[in-house]
Amino acid sequence: MERVRLAAGPLDWSLVDGAVPLVVQVLGALALAALLFSRDRRWWTRLLPIGVVVAALLTLLVKLTVDDWWQPFPDKLPSDVVVWIGVAILGVCLLLFRMPTLRWRGRLGALVAGLLVVVLGLSEVNIHYDNYPTARTMLGTQDTVSLKDATGKKAALLGVPKGKALSEVWQAPAGLPAKGTVSTASIPGTKSGFKARDAYVYLPPAYRASPRPPLPVLVLMAGQPGAPQDWITSGQLPDMMDDFAADHAGLAPIVLVVDPLGSSFDNPLCMDSRLGKVQTYLADDVPAWAAAHLQTAEGRTHWAVSGLSNGGTCALQLAVNAPRRYGVFLDISGQDEPTLGSRKQTVDAAFGGDEAAFEKVNPMDVMAREKFPDTAGMFVAGTDDSTYRPQAHKVYEAAKKAGMRAGLVELPGGHSWQVWRPGLRKQLPWLASRLGLTP
Repeated sequence: MERVRLAAGPLDWSLVDGAVPLVVQVLGALALAALLFSRDRRWWTRLLPIGVVVAALLTLLVKLTVDDWWQPFPDKLPSDVVVWIGVAILGVCLLLFRMPTLRWRGRLGALVAGLLVVVLGLSEVNIHYDNYPTARTMLGTQDTVSLKDATGKKAALLGVPKGKALSEVWQAPAGLPAKGTVSTASIPGTKSGFKARDAYVYLPPAYRASPRPPLPVLVLMAGQPGAPQDWITSGQLPDMMDDFAADHAGLAPIVLVVDPLGSSFDNPLCMDSRLGKVQTYLADDVPAWAAAHLQTAEGRTHWAVSGLSNGGTCALQLAVNAPRRYGVFLDISGQDEPTLGSRKQTVDAAFGGDEAAFEKVNPMDVMAREKFPDTAGMFVAGTDDSTYRPQAHKVYEAAKKAGMRAGLVELPGGHSWQVWRPGLRKQLPWLASRLGLTP
């Protein structure tokens, strides 16, 4: 159950709906009108047309750079995002072309107007992706505690009889904290050699009890480009997990938000290849680190893997290529296969053109030749996601044919946090049941 929180202050006001984006829209529209209007005839016949043409060309350059040259995203920039980027660029161009025609007071007003138009464009892009629901998430503020303080001393583990869920034998002790803890941790690539960025570790309130309940583990990944922090800020993971724990007497999965990329714009494809041994990192190094630093439930039925977009694809890859470790997965807006743009580009970069090596680990090929009757998986896609929704259906059907206990859920929205955030929140009960936390 999602709890309604009172906005404590401006940092917690919504940036994607309600009063703030409406005010930004009104002020931005007025500012754009002010920049467009002038009594100077030369403005209408010469400067304004040049400014509009320059803005259009710069917007086209941005689109071509992102979509065709840089390619930081697996899909093209949506048309409405391009339009709003163009609005922001237009605001800057109009400002620069107006400045020479104005006195100093007018220049100050034009500067304010230009900034408001830029804010309007960026605000609408943020609304599309729902990346920063509040200013607090945009600033990336999150209270963390050291992992040593969060874990405390080693405690005896609560016994759970075979056939029973943890919640059926758990009784929360008096004085249990209302909220869990978030810590950062360096998880080294001891076996893989992979150099990952710091992970985030969420420990629910029940972890601080003694005897300590053997909690299941959720390994969670962001998309590409992205970073583990995305789930903490834009994904609002701590609040999400605290809400779940509040409804289950302090119980919730331990969450390890790990890095499968190495840096925001790298994409080593979540496999062992020329690009790095990421599968070994996620299937061996991460669990080994958890065994050394945390007390958790053991066994594949108590370990789940999930992620969004690229991370969702990675979750499926681990489920079929490392089934001894992960018996449960949640694929949120993932692809039908890992890719660097095209099959040829992917195979050339990762395996030097060896198609057979790629097919050995590509999930669709693996599921076509192997069965996974003991694996449970859930696929989540946005109803407006024209690229990844069809791929989710394709992979879901392949998973069923491979014998998985699979499900598919569609949520309102596109390829954005409008789907990713509730995609995890709404599937927490399903995850808890499959992981033995609840019946």
